[in-house]
Amino acid sequence: MSVLAATALAEDFCRVRSQSLALCAPLTPEDMMVQSCADASPAKWHLAHTTWFFETFVLREFVPGYKAFHPDFVWLFNSYYNAVSEQPEKKLRASFSRPTAKEILAYREYVDSAMEDFAAGDVPEDARTRITLGLNHEQQHQELLITDVKHAFWSNPLHPAYVQGAEAIRSAAKEAAPVRWVEFAGGVREIGHSGSDFCFDNETPRHKVYLEPFRLASRPVSCAEYLAFMEDRGYSRPELWLSEGWNTVRAEGWQAPLYWRRGDKGWEVFTLRGLVQLEDLMATPVCHVSYFEADAFAHWAGKSLATEAEWETAAVTNPVAGNLLEGGKFHPQALLDASEREQAAAEQDVQQGVLQLYGDVWEWTVSAYLPYPGYQALPGALGEYNGKFMCNQMVLRGGSVATPASHIRAGYRNFFAPATRWQFSGVRLANY
Repeated sequence: MSVLAATALAEDFCRVRSQSLALCAPLTPEDMMVQSCADASPAKWHLAHTTWFFETFVLREFVPGYKAFHPDFVWLFNSYYNAVSEQPEKKLRASFSRPTAKEILAYREYVDSAMEDFAAGDVPEDARTRITLGLNHEQQHQELLITDVKHAFWSNPLHPAYVQGAEAIRSAAKEAAPVRWVEFAGGVREIGHSGSDFCFDNETPRHKVYLEPFRLASRPVSCAEYLAFMEDRGYSRPELWLSEGWNTVRAEGWQAPLYWRRGDKGWEVFTLRGLVQLEDLMATPVCHVSYFEADAFAHWAGKSLATEAEWETAAVTNPVAGNLLEGGKFHPQALLDASEREQAAAEQDVQQGVLQLYGDVWEWTVSAYLPYPGYQALPGALGEYNGKFMCNQMVLRGGSVATPASHIRAGYRNFFAPATRWQFSGVRLANY
């Protein structure tokens, strides 16, 4: 490995590891203990597990005589790698009052120091590949940390804000910019990762798909549009819903997206900047809806959701830019209206095709999360990273306000169970 490559990897390591700590800076030790639902994890667990990854898959395997920080951490902070060790039940992670947050920070410092010493030498290519995977793994946990903190603060009766400044996310517009339908020709296309840059194994192999001609909405569905669905009894009409979705609506009592509630002045929305009146967010993309809700809205609108191949075909020529984690908004933003776009276009390039593909909200697709033709999982324990989840999940594309900018790309495949709502997930319609 060249000195330049080694330096770049070391810089990436410091940048990603520092960003995790920066995201925890607004949190108290008590905040970092909370696990408010089975899908979530405490913030301090995220800090520990991402450190565990480097200790387990790099230092233990490539550094002769490496002494682990603590002998029990190999199983205590294992998430689901059964080939490595047994692990505690996920729903019990909030019960770990020890080790303390202070001890976990010491764990991170210990492992980071060992990683710096290791990187100063001749790093084998296999180890460099694992470090890169570990950094992308940590970026995934940065996103999860933000979504988990939001759910934890929502579950708190005081509804505290993670960061101050609700004015930063309010929109004066009551309606989003009009939807334009962007046409794409049918035919044979290729999807999946290309090139030599990093990707996860589930993005490979690149392969051909056949698409019918399709059209995508120029922007995601707005809060105002989703409110119209609600006011038209969207949650009370079984004909709009998949069978499992309808059963979930009734069992869970859903009447609105997660984090919406009725207040004294009407609907209000909990954000990472505190409670905000829905009327101040009407033009922003609706978020925290499940696949079931996205699908029901599409049926109500007389449209559908895109397949992941259609989404990638639309996105592949667009630069990765948008309302992502580093922007610090922590909430979807309204698309510029026509006059604002004209003004912005005079100052910089502004896309006029399919907009807001990256950032703001993850967009549900109609595609089940399945292996691509010829898919091969990574060998060994790392093969458990993606492949074993290819069942009962739906694919989301495009990233959200919680996604690091260097982490997302056109071929990135996120996946969750169709009832999942705590992610920043939204809706983009397709038409044929």
